[in-house]
Amino acid sequence: MSEVLAMLRESRIRRFKPYPAYKDSGIDWLGEIPAHWEVTRLKHLARLNPESLLEDTHPERQMIYVDIGGVDSLGRIVEKEQLTFASAPSRARRLVREGDVIVSTVRTYLRAIAPISNPEPGMVVSTGFAVVRLTDELTSDYAAYALRAPYFVERVVANSKGVSFPAINESEMGTYELAAPPEAEQRAIAAFLDRETARIDALVAKKERVIKLLQEKRAALITRAVTKGLDPKVPMKDSGVEWLGRIPAHWEAKRLKHFALRSDSGIQMGPFGSMLKDLVFSDTGFKLYGQENTISGDFEKGSRWLTEQQYRDLRAYWLREGDIVVTRKGSIGNARMVPHDCQPGVIDSDTIRIRVDADVIDPLFLTLLLHEALYVHQQIDLVRRGAVLGGLNTTTIADLIVAVPPHQEQGPLMARLQKQQAAMDGLIEAVCIAIERLKELRTSLISAAVMGKIDVREEVA
Repeated sequence: MSEVLAMLRESRIRRFKPYPAYKDSGIDWLGEIPAHWEVTRLKHLARLNPESLLEDTHPERQMIYVDIGGVDSLGRIVEKEQLTFASAPSRARRLVREGDVIVSTVRTYLRAIAPISNPEPGMVVSTGFAVVRLTDELTSDYAAYALRAPYFVERVVANSKGVSFPAINESEMGTYELAAPPEAEQRAIAAFLDRETARIDALVAKKERVIKLLQEKRAALITRAVTKGLDPKVPMKDSGVEWLGRIPAHWEAKRLKHFALRSDSGIQMGPFGSMLKDLVFSDTGFKLYGQENTISGDFEKGSRWLTEQQYRDLRAYWLREGDIVVTRKGSIGNARMVPHDCQPGVIDSDTIRIRVDADVIDPLFLTLLLHEALYVHQQIDLVRRGAVLGGLNTTTIADLIVAVPPHQEQGPLMARLQKQQAAMDGLIEAVCIAIERLKELRTSLISAAVMGKIDVREEVA
């Protein structure tokens, strides 16, 4: 945090003065504002969704398309697609131009809000955004910050309806108030925030590079241990696999199917979606496990439940302690071992279950290989099926080649690795905490400036 403290001292944030006089804004979410500021509903400061493509648009019309996932948490457009009208999704309809601000009205918890600056000709955004086109009373630079201020965006999120895809009607959003200082002051606030957030973002980027380097070092450490072992003097042999290279002479390189139980569905893909109809969304004692569990490693997550009869009918897909689950769609290749306190349940259609002979290979060791080893993920990248075929399948998993030491060596190797991993993970976590604090500082600074809690006019004079 030394960089943060240095930045605070340098920017003199601790010595900012409040405005000379305040008044009640009349809005609970906003509180007091400077006495010379006004509070106005968004719909009186902007036009919402002023332009859209019509359904009779020429099929070959070219567009640059931005979806909700293309806007990051810092309000930057980080992903665009070049499409024709015919190939674009039906939600690619909102036309934007310089000075607009886009605000997500679907999946509002993502806080996908960004200014439109130097857009390519024909840029189009999803109908999941409200396009805010400002009047002369609000500058686009100031609005880009004001619409991201917690007092506004938290109100949007809190009033969104729906569970999986919470959304808000743009007309309702238009009734929400914004604090509007005089135009010259809007420009001063935007200039101040541009400068200060750029400095914070530079520190975040620096720390993110540190995390990337630590993660690469961690991955290399694991991969070396699970392909070369812990003894640098042990005799080596050619594995017979080009991308695996040499391995200890007493290790074996085999396809994963040779370690799976031959009976009891050793490698089993989850049931078809049609077999998982009429799910229950209250705890029945029989759970449906999916990607949210495998990606996070938390088997308490999730709210999909089966009746007892459904559970019994799906016996082939039961999950039990020591099983390994692998994600086969979307975020492919995450692997976790099922803990001893896992509730009775079954895997879903996005998951593959691996049940191994624990006398031959430690399930925890195989989980480490599947989740962490670079050479395993290189294989997955080479053989993964396309989206049309639904990602990985049991054949893909069964044919993965893994390098495995004798059973008696797997435990000590795991113990050493876990100790080294813990040290690396501790370093990564410390940097992640510093990044989160920087992001909190960024949010607080924006909030203080656009709510009039600090007077920044002298800072840009």
